[in-house]
Amino acid sequence: MLAEIIKNRRAIYPDAYSNEPVLKTEIEQILEAANWAPTHKRTEPWRFKVFHTETSRTALSSFLGEAYVKSVENPSDFKQKKMGQKALQSGCVIAICMQRDPDEKIPEWEEVAAVAMAVQNMWLTAHDLKIGAYWSSPALLKYLGDHVSLAEGERCLGFLYMGKFHGELPEGTRKSSINEKTVWL
Repeated sequence: MLAEIIKNRRAIYPDAYSNEPVLKTEIEQILEAANWAPTHKRTEPWRFKVFHTETSRTALSSFLGEAYVKSVENPSDFKQKKMGQKALQSGCVIAICMQRDPDEKIPEWEEVAAVAMAVQNMWLTAHDLKIGAYWSSPALLKYLGDHVSLAEGERCLGFLYMGKFHGELPEGTRKSSINEKTVWL
């Protein structure tokens, strides 16, 4: 049931992923779910760069480590290694990008919201496929265009790290009930 999938979805971090590969067919199913997100004026602003092969994830790992070193005054070896490690621990990393409507017919926040809804579709589908996922938005995103080609007006909003996960999911919690966040008029 969809309500149960929504309620049970969790962020699963790369250090918890198994070495079991995420299949290309599973990634395609996850991406197809993204494509059905709501979008104002049908701009469909979501774009994805998929790092699925070991070679592409290793290259992404190296790039992120190098970008970290270039972006800070006093880089630490530990932090440099950590920046790249997530890509190596994952079965797939997807760069979540947004292609801004060149005519700017609608506000940018609506385009960002549409991309976020696409990612929610991806995350729920991954959960249903027993694939752990985690959306990360490090400051290094602004350098992604140095590693992969981005179209004019396209920018990266984060990385969706994914991997097979066989552990127990933690119990879900919320700080307050929906009743505390709702005003009925």
